[in-house]
Amino acid sequence: MRSDFLARIDLRGDALPEGGALRDLLPRADFDVAAALEKVRPICEDVHHRGDAALIEYAEKFDGVRLDQVRVPAAALTRALEELDPAVRAALEESIRRARIVHRAQRRGEHTTQVVPGGTVTEKWVPVDRVGLYAPGGRSVYPSSVIMNVVPAQEAGVGSIALASPAQKEFAGLPHPTILAACALLGIDEVYAAGGATAVAMFAYGTESCAPANMVTGPGNIWVAAAKRYFTGRIGIDAEAGPTEIAVLADAGADPVHVAADLISQAEHDPLAAAVLVTDSEELAAAVERELEPQIAATKHVEDRIMPALRGRQSAIVLVSDIEDGLEVVNAYGAEHLEIQTADAAALAARVRNAGAVFVGPWAPVSLGDYAAGSNHVLPTGGCACHSSGLSVQSFLRGIHIVDYTRDALAEVTHHVVTLAEAEDLPAHGAALKARFDWKVPGQ
Repeated sequence: MRSDFLARIDLRGDALPEGGALRDLLPRADFDVAAALEKVRPICEDVHHRGDAALIEYAEKFDGVRLDQVRVPAAALTRALEELDPAVRAALEESIRRARIVHRAQRRGEHTTQVVPGGTVTEKWVPVDRVGLYAPGGRSVYPSSVIMNVVPAQEAGVGSIALASPAQKEFAGLPHPTILAACALLGIDEVYAAGGATAVAMFAYGTESCAPANMVTGPGNIWVAAAKRYFTGRIGIDAEAGPTEIAVLADAGADPVHVAADLISQAEHDPLAAAVLVTDSEELAAAVERELEPQIAATKHVEDRIMPALRGRQSAIVLVSDIEDGLEVVNAYGAEHLEIQTADAAALAARVRNAGAVFVGPWAPVSLGDYAAGSNHVLPTGGCACHSSGLSVQSFLRGIHIVDYTRDALAEVTHHVVTLAEAEDLPAHGAALKARFDWKVPGQ
């Protein structure tokens, strides 16, 4: 087994390029959602026209199982929870407890601002009426993603929550029992055996058994991302999630055992997963490379996930002149998960502008955030952290402004409104105010 798992990108010496030029030098997975979009379009429209029959047909085609019905019976949810390993149940319950602590604190209250005497604007926050949540079920099963989707939706006050996860042949066409058990723990009783683009289409259009949703959230493969893009405008989405990413900003004081373990932890998700080390220490880079070999040899999923991920174009060791340059690099990269393993890690973390989540120091690895930190692990990928946030209570809320003015307050500002309306060649806008008063332009 080779020791040179990761490519090297050497940015030492000259000044770093700026903006897009720097981003173009950094590794990233190929993830062509536009190409996938053309393939999911007919599938989505088939679900639109044939409803449950199409979902059943696609489950047989893609998942190898013939369903009698798409909705999971309540008894299956109860049975999955009853049969759940007690240790797994305890871990899920603790994950739920911690996630509720963090997400409950994100709730937003109504706020009224007095703009002028007699004129107020109130902002209230209203949850979406119904959401469809997606939990993947391909190479791995993610009950943790059930928690990360359901908890913020519940804490936001969403009244109707449904969840979909792919049918599993080994479980008689039901989603994985740990997925079902997590739903039962969270009080979610509307669950569907549907995967990929078909699940998104089911939520977007509705079928005989599933009412349409206002919003769809949750991670998934490229087909889920493409379906989300297809339905953007019809439904709200959280993001077009791409392959998972970890970037580690580390100096010579970092423990190479920790760094290597954390890179591997994300590489085991998917052959397109990105693992990036940014460091000013060539000695640390070499030590991490040496440490990868024994750790990889001792784990699972080596040939089908870890090795393709580490040797893919999306993963690399990036050498920089100093940690200040390293901070500039990770801000340009905008990782889904960013670990800071340096001296003064907390101070550096405070200066990070672009990341889905930041993990500070040696005792806050990404794996903690995946399961039990209390933070959310549904995060922006593909550099989208420069403009998007991870899933939160806010994702499921809509801000509505309530404008309340008295007659006197409106009269006082009418001439400004009329002036601006005339400047935009929209005289009827101004006339709507003048009609309320015996009014003419002041000074005329």
